[in-house]
Amino acid sequence: TPEELDTIVRVTGCAARVSKPSCHTTPNINKYRTATSICNNLKYPRLGASNTPFTRWLPAQYDDGISRPKGWDRNTRFNNFMLPLVREVSNRILATNDAGVKCDSKYTHMVTLFGQWNDHDLTFTPFSPSIRSYSNGLDCDESCERSEPCFPIQIPPRDPRLPTGRDSCIPVFRSAPVCGTGESAFNFGGVANKREQINTLTAFLDLGQVYGSEEGLARDLRDLTNDGGLLRVNKQFTDNGRELLPFTKVTGNMCATRQRVTNQTNAKEVPCFIAGDARVDENIALTSIHTMFMREHNRLARALRRLNPQWDADTLYQEARKIMGAYTQVFVFRHYLPHIVGPDTMSRQLGRYPGYNEKIDPSIANVFATAAYRFAHLAIQPMLSRLDSNYKEHAKFPSVPLFKAFFTPWRLVFEGGIDPLIRGLVGRPAKLNTQNHMMVDALRERLFQFVQHLALDLGSLNMQRGRDHGLPGYNAWRKFCGLSTPTNQTQLAVVLNNKDLARRLLQLYGTPANIDVWMGGVAEPFVQGGRVGPLFACLIATQFQRIRQGDRLWYENPGVFTSAQRAALSCASLARIMCDNTGILKVTSNPFKIPNRKTNGIINCNRIPQLNLKAWIVRPTNTKHIEEYIGSCLSLVQTHVQIIFVVSFIGFSQS
Repeated sequence: TPEELDTIVRVTGCAARVSKPSCHTTPNINKYRTATSICNNLKYPRLGASNTPFTRWLPAQYDDGISRPKGWDRNTRFNNFMLPLVREVSNRILATNDAGVKCDSKYTHMVTLFGQWNDHDLTFTPFSPSIRSYSNGLDCDESCERSEPCFPIQIPPRDPRLPTGRDSCIPVFRSAPVCGTGESAFNFGGVANKREQINTLTAFLDLGQVYGSEEGLARDLRDLTNDGGLLRVNKQFTDNGRELLPFTKVTGNMCATRQRVTNQTNAKEVPCFIAGDARVDENIALTSIHTMFMREHNRLARALRRLNPQWDADTLYQEARKIMGAYTQVFVFRHYLPHIVGPDTMSRQLGRYPGYNEKIDPSIANVFATAAYRFAHLAIQPMLSRLDSNYKEHAKFPSVPLFKAFFTPWRLVFEGGIDPLIRGLVGRPAKLNTQNHMMVDALRERLFQFVQHLALDLGSLNMQRGRDHGLPGYNAWRKFCGLSTPTNQTQLAVVLNNKDLARRLLQLYGTPANIDVWMGGVAEPFVQGGRVGPLFACLIATQFQRIRQGDRLWYENPGVFTSAQRAALSCASLARIMCDNTGILKVTSNPFKIPNRKTNGIINCNRIPQLNLKAWIVRPTNTKHIEEYIGSCLSLVQTHVQIIFVVSFIGFSQS
């Protein structure tokens, strides 16, 4: 009944996700972002906010038309063909010999890890809150039966790594559905709304991975013990005197991997770090970038306090956060995306800032989060390099195999901190995604080996997640982007510029239309000057085009920053952030490009321009602040007079 539906909506928390928030009562709504980005768009307050649905650029395609993943029923045919097992596709297309990995001749490993860092600012899809089947109580981690929300990856016969048999699978939980979508909507409301998935992060480039995308987490990450506007730091350990991230208070320590990785039964364990994004501990290179940006917030807050001693803690926090948000917008659009989508796509879709448009929906598209922005999984090296001050292999803390770097925050605590890893990202190349060397074993055979019951396969997970979300196939997205839609092996071979790869794909899928969009996207040869093919260049550029134009608080939008502040921000650089927040004394001016003596040599940090914060000096405007300001100035004068007196007295005594 309508009354029962209303009760369900209230008790499940769904009501809070659909009610319209009141923006006019939110303080400083035109000056600072809310943690959740509610009210970024004043007319449509939930656009781009955290915990809202991914948007759809093409309608979802489910087995039953409503909710069931593509390929749930192994006998269901698509375009007259059954879908192959994702693990079989992984084995036959993605597998590579790590010894044959080709290195990128242009771009560093920082490009790859910065891409992951940026992705964690924009997308996170929560799993189903239950780990057991709704219908029969089966544990999804223990059973290979497909029963909502269990959607296990079936192991094909003669799998080279995993045992095969009736109960042989990689456990997978379905993504949680948005309130009122999928089967529940059909059963209770009588209306069949297709299942949609949730993005728990904001759609904006706002460094939510530093600050959190929920009000509670954002508050918990702040240091509220003083009035400095700082982020919390670790109280137990430092990195050669520099700040480390705080430890989580969550019970159960999945980061207690030191004894298993090192085979030292008495090795001390530490908890996971906590940051604005829950994936901070996924690998130590990512954790190092998190640490560096946390330090930069605190550096900015301290500098702003010196310039504006009248500012309170909230103002210091928000102003530093605002500058940090502008950083990431500058870095992504000016320094990162051109290397990914290439100059042609940049000029066509991501050129000069067109201004804010409240009618543009910046929400993250399901296909972007689940497929297109996962392209960099094929650009990850099997080793995380750790380099010394001369950018040579670190003698004391050598490079780490990637599979031994997952959920190992203890390496930053006990093995030299973040500096060797940051140098390794800047001083060593990314892996080059080639059609015969796609995904390294650390991701395809040993993913989270020390924290999972069974090591995962990232390639299989990407395709399984796409089917879980009902993503249409390869050709549908090619058509969406105005590209050709191959219908046979000959045409696919032309698109891929590879007859053998086209043949192997069609042996599995039967038709190009059925190819999982992630698989088809990463199989394409690169666009000129980029590191993705035409399909992903289109999807990635379209998403960032909407993110920028649909952001009322974008740094270039008039009124967000002063012209002097915008001019200062245009000089911001990732290299300077490294210099200011680590013990690194030499770095390249462009950390995304391979060091080159002619155009991108390793130079002293004093040659990297600093951010000029003078544009943020604010003169006090009321009596109270004037009194505080004068008081602080008098205090400084008094201190200087005392110092002069003491120095004079010492000089007199010595004479």
